[in-house]
Amino acid sequence: MELTLLLNATYEPLRVVDWQKAICLLWQGKVEVLEVYDREIRGVSFSVKLPSVMRLLKMVRLKDSHRAVKFSRINIFTRDSYSCQYCNHKFRTEELTFDHVVPIAKGGRKTWENIVTACWRCNNRKSGRTPEEAGMKLVKRPLKPRWNPVITITIGIRNWPENWRDYLYWNVELDAEAPDG
Repeated sequence: MELTLLLNATYEPLRVVDWQKAICLLWQGKVEVLEVYDREIRGVSFSVKLPSVMRLLKMVRLKDSHRAVKFSRINIFTRDSYSCQYCNHKFRTEELTFDHVVPIAKGGRKTWENIVTACWRCNNRKSGRTPEEAGMKLVKRPLKPRWNPVITITIGIRNWPENWRDYLYWNVELDAEAPDG
């Protein structure tokens, strides 16, 4: 059966739920259905289209720990727009690596403010030196992002439904394997 994208009252994606949970929320009057699948759920005395996207009617406040941007590979790539922070060229994921702005050997740490995306060529050129020592400049100063990429809701689906696209925010690049319209 299909899955349902659950949005907060603000249209912010919260999670993906199975169809049973979606129907339960609908019958409890906690959500409005924004998009539906072609399939129907049939009971003895009712029939309802299977929800594809639903929005909670009341705002759910998330704990700060849920809103914190996780320090992860995909979030570093997203923050740096899949671009080398030294030469400013865009690359595919497999053509990128990470660079410690201040190398670990010189006291650098694994933090948002010290890790940047770099292409292999620039990373090798910089080697174990600071950008200043290597005669290189950063495109922008690395900072911890304040946005919370939708990707952190961990959509474990390779090809999400087409009608989810409008609800998955601008800070997530839709992958080329998503279904065509």
